[in-house]
Amino acid sequence: MSEDRITNLEIKLSFTEDLIEQLNQTVYKQQQQLEFLYRELKSIKEQAGSSDQSGVRNLKDEIPPHY
Repeated sequence: MSEDRITNLEIKLSFTEDLIEQLNQTVYKQQQQLEFLYRELKSIKEQAGSSDQSGVRNLKDEIPPHY
């Protein structure tokens, strides 16, 4: 009985370790995506700030009147 119990615990431990590794990979990928999006947002804000300061407006950036 004790041997079976230890074997079952080892199997559960193995699955748990695999799950933790998968979760770590998911968190790592999400962190990479967040950092990328942060850089993109920062770039967009800088572009918007520089276009506002120049006083020149691009018609492509304007929302059409029917929206």
